[in-house]
Amino acid sequence: MPATIQPQPTFKENLQQMPPIDGVRRIDLIDSNGAVVASIENQPGKQGSLAVYQYLGQAFGALDAKAAEHGLLVFAEHTADARNRPGAHPNVDRLLAIAAGGAPLRVEIVKA
Repeated sequence: MPATIQPQPTFKENLQQMPPIDGVRRIDLIDSNGAVVASIENQPGKQGSLAVYQYLGQAFGALDAKAAEHGLLVFAEHTADARNRPGAHPNVDRLLAIAAGGAPLRVEIVKA
């Protein structure tokens, strides 16, 4: 289990500290009933979220409130934008919901 990073002021700086996503096809987010509630594909425009969610799953074991709060720090400026524009950053919105008391999710990494 990797140690948690010290979040920096920008998302770009934080991404540089993330484990590589080579070999990851997608990440599935699974609820307490075992249902896949969301997937993040390894494709342009989603790779930053993929890296963050992979890291959170590895560092915390699950997406609970503590992991979500840390993830919001990692998303840096995107978290502030997501608060101002709900729906613009669905992967940040999901962390906001969990941090606010939403049900935790399990992170399953699907290899390429």
